[in-house]
Parts: sequence; structure tokens; C-alpha cells
Amino acid sequence: MNAAPEEITSLVGREVYSNNGVFVGEVEDVRLDLDTQSVTGLALAELNGELFAGRVDGNTGVIVPYRWVRAVGDVVLINDVIERLETGTDEPDVEPEQQAT
Repeated sequence: MNAAPEEITSLVGREVYSNNGVFVGEVEDVRLDLDTQSVTGLALAELNGELFAGRVDGNTGVIVPYRWVRAVGDVVLINDVIERLETGTDEPDVEPEQQAT
């Protein structure tokens, strides 16, 4: 059974949660690799202040690598590695999203 492909823009506005149910943020934009025509990251805004306190230094959001995405439905589920930011047990490669000037 072939499902109709969804547009990339359908990701924008979806809430992002860890697979443990912790709210991470909301998808504001996507990062694309035009050579491979694939999504490489999700730009998140409306971040969970507890997870990112002191880490985004006034930026408006972060970019989460798309390889962390476990499932996309009504919400986006990502690996629980993002929760390790709170404990400092692992330093994931979350990139601060730069504000346009």
C-alpha cells in the first residue's frame, strides 16, 4: 500500500516530544540538504525552558538533527537524548539557531 507523500511544510507547527513524553519545542522550520533532497534538521522554537535554560543564550530556537526523529504523526517524537541536557550526562549536538538580523 503506497501512501501519498506529505509536503515538508506539514511538519511546521507540530509539537516535538521526546519518546518519554517530555515537551521539547515546536517545529518552526526545516533544514534541507538540496543535494540529496532530504530533511537534515528541525528548527524548533517555543522551547521547553527547563530543557534549554542557559544553553541557547538569547537565540530564538535550536536545530535538532533529523536523525533523532523516531516518528512523525500528529506530533514529532525524537530520541530521549535531548533530555540528557538537563542532567549533563551527554552533550548532544543541538545547534543554536541564529536569529536573522
